[in-house]
Amino acid sequence: MAASPTAVYEQLLALRRAGSACVLVTLVESLGSVPQDTGAKLLVGPGGLLAGTVGGGRVEARAVATALELLAAPGPERGRPRFVNWSLKGDVGMTCGGSVKLYFEPYPAGGYAWTIAVFGAGHIAQALLPVLLPLPAAIRCHDSRPEWIGRLPAAPNLRAAVADDLAAVLGDLPADAFVLCMTQGHTTDRPILQRALTAHAFPFLGVIGSDAKAAILRRELEADGVPADLAARFHCPVGLPFGTNHPHEIALSIAAQLVSERDRLWAAPP
Repeated sequence: MAASPTAVYEQLLALRRAGSACVLVTLVESLGSVPQDTGAKLLVGPGGLLAGTVGGGRVEARAVATALELLAAPGPERGRPRFVNWSLKGDVGMTCGGSVKLYFEPYPAGGYAWTIAVFGAGHIAQALLPVLLPLPAAIRCHDSRPEWIGRLPAAPNLRAAVADDLAAVLGDLPADAFVLCMTQGHTTDRPILQRALTAHAFPFLGVIGSDAKAAILRRELEADGVPADLAARFHCPVGLPFGTNHPHEIALSIAAQLVSERDRLWAAPP
């Protein structure tokens, strides 16, 4: 697994271009009897060590385990760097009397710790996407209508695609994605909503519409066997209660609710 720093950086760049999650670990300082020199690097992916070394043995095993914890961490912790100072004897359990300082630099999948998936590319989505794209988030938008997908702006953090089976796209999303149902109506929103509620546990699920639409959706979901407690776990009307029905004001209210819910969830203890 040993590799030069250049080789590690080359693999890191390839992973970043592919949008794959990884953590770069750098040995910032070493004191006393340690198994590797300052500046050594290793690269860790979801499956474990990919390239490089910071000394092998217990130091490396613990470094890999710490990197994997960062990759699996919820919300902002997944993208937050970490600095550690380990005594090889006291913290790692080695007989050596030295110490190491390691810097962990995580790169979440897609480059962002927050994913927002928008189902439907109609008028509200056309107003909402330009508001969301400057945010530090990976944005997904899917619709069965290519002419509406084609109207969306281009952006490096936007993945827009036509999908005939919109509900099936849910399986490609991170478990902590925020999901918005904004299709042509409740008959096309409901299959997405039903699968999101029964097969996933997304932290935020919003549906465009009114209180009356929400009541109809919940009644139909329960009639299809969705438990009442699950059928209640979506926001409809989505968005904070301000502004008019102008698409851009609705877009602002939805974006405000997304950020508010993100901050609330990320501030909560695990």
